[in-house]
Order: sequence, then C-alpha cells, then structure tokens
Amino acid sequence: NMKFAVLAIASSACLQINTVTAFVCPDFSQRNIIHRSQRQRQALRSSQNDDFPSDTPSPETSSYDSRSDLDQIKSKLVAECNQSSPSTFTISTLVNELEYYSEQVGIGQGSANSGLLSGEWELLHSPEDITRASPFFWAFRKALPDQSKQIYDITDAIPAPLKEVGPAFQTIDLDASNVSSSYGSANDMGSLVSRVKVATLAGQATSIMTTRCTIVGTEGVDTIRLRVDTTKPEESTILQKLGPLGKFIDENVAQPFPSGEALEQVQVGSSEVTMKTTFCDESLRTTFYNEGTDAFVWKRKSFSAGFEI
Repeated sequence: NMKFAVLAIASSACLQINTVTAFVCPDFSQRNIIHRSQRQRQALRSSQNDDFPSDTPSPETSSYDSRSDLDQIKSKLVAECNQSSPSTFTISTLVNELEYYSEQVGIGQGSANSGLLSGEWELLHSPEDITRASPFFWAFRKALPDQSKQIYDITDAIPAPLKEVGPAFQTIDLDASNVSSSYGSANDMGSLVSRVKVATLAGQATSIMTTRCTIVGTEGVDTIRLRVDTTKPEESTILQKLGPLGKFIDENVAQPFPSGEALEQVQVGSSEVTMKTTFCDESLRTTFYNEGTDAFVWKRKSFSAGFEI
C-alpha cells in the first residue's frame, strides 16, 4: 500500500530530526517593524494610497538606500541565524527588511530567471525542524495533512542525542533560458537535490536523506514549481560497516524510493510543491514553501558550473 509506504519513509526520516529551539521575541528600540505574512507583504507592495504604514520606514526616511546598507541587513540576518538560540521574530523582521529594501535598490529580485538560484546552498535557518528544508516533507504534508502533523508532533519531541540533524544542503540546476510559466512543459527546466544529514543513537548510525526533484515550471518571477521524484537514505554508515557487501546492497538493493509516485497515489497533485525565493544574490537567499509565511534562509556554497557574475 503506497500510503503506508509514504508514512513509513516520512516517519523514518522524522525520527532523526532535532526539536526546534525555543525562541524569544526581542524588544526593538530603534525600529518597530511588525512581522507580516506574505499576503500582508504583497498588499503593502501593491498599495497605491498607503504604501508605508506608520510602523514601516519609508524610502525617504530610511538609511537603507545603497548596496552597503543592504549588506548590513544581510550581515545582521546571517549573524542572527548563527545564534545558538535565534529569534524567529528577529529573523522574520530582517527578512522583511531585506525583501523591502532589496526592491528599492534592485538587487536580489527575479530569482526564477536571474540565474542566481543555481548552485549549491547550505541551510542557515529553518523555522521548523531542519528536515522541513526538504521538499519531500512539504509534499508529504500536502498529501496527508492530518497524519503528517501527528507524526511530526511525536518525532519532533525526541531529544538529542537519540537523534541529531544537519547540516542540510540543496543543489539547484535551473535553466533560466528555458523559464516558462506553462505547466509541465516538454522540456523540464532543471533539478533540485535536497540532502539532509540525519543521525541516531548518539551518531552511531548516520545517513544523508536525499530527495531528488524536477523543476517543472515557474510562477511569476520568483517562484519555481518542484515535482518530488525519489527519496533515499544515502551514505549509510551501517552499510559502510559491511564493507563490499554494504556497497553492493546500497548500489543494487537499496534503490531510491519513488516517493513522488507514492504521494500521487495518496493525493493527486501532492508531489508538486512551490518554492518562492523572495531574495537571492551571490551569497544569500530567502525561500518559502507552498505559500508559507516563515522563511528558510540559505547561504551559497558554490555557483553552478560555468556561471559568471
């Protein structure tokens, strides 16, 4: 039964993820910027008569009007993400600032066709458990919203060192010259490979939970549509300990699970997720899945082959 297979693979991966750190909202003395949902941010951008609420600085009064000022926001965001107990409020505020002021100076926009999305990225901040950085878990949530919540509630509560997670990486190969808003074009636009390291039993058993996706289209200038194809735990230390036998099993027996196909049998259309990247330059990007309101923050590890700034 494909439904139970999907539940099993999600549960297996979830058993190895960390509990999200508790966050505390700081008191901003210099700037009172409220956290806004994506819908509120979009309304703010499109409003003609009241572009700047009283709690949001306007371009005329803001000091963030140059590339160096934008870099200051980026530095603050990275520094907060690197804190042992980062504040979701601070991160959300900085992401909102980054999006707003990057639009003013024309940097980091149009991620779906700028070419900058391609390359290898390392996760800096996840608003949920780190495994949620993988598109598979968003597709799984889309297919089985009630069951996924129950599974996450149970597995997220398992403390370290029984489970550890991270780092997480994404490798994106997007053909910007083939960008199209059409659904399922004859020529797919590229691929995304998600890799999340998970460990159990105080690190005695580790693997890289790898999900491979196809980029099947775009929505607007900053959103790509992903189709989840396969999921597989790679580089298993348990199999490595078996020597040649373990290598044989990994290459010939432990084939990638067709997670996308299984999800489609549970709920048609659930294997596809949207990934909206509201800011992306040569070093940093902020991404939202399936119209979510909390950003995943990524730093670049490398550019794609042949890319020139």
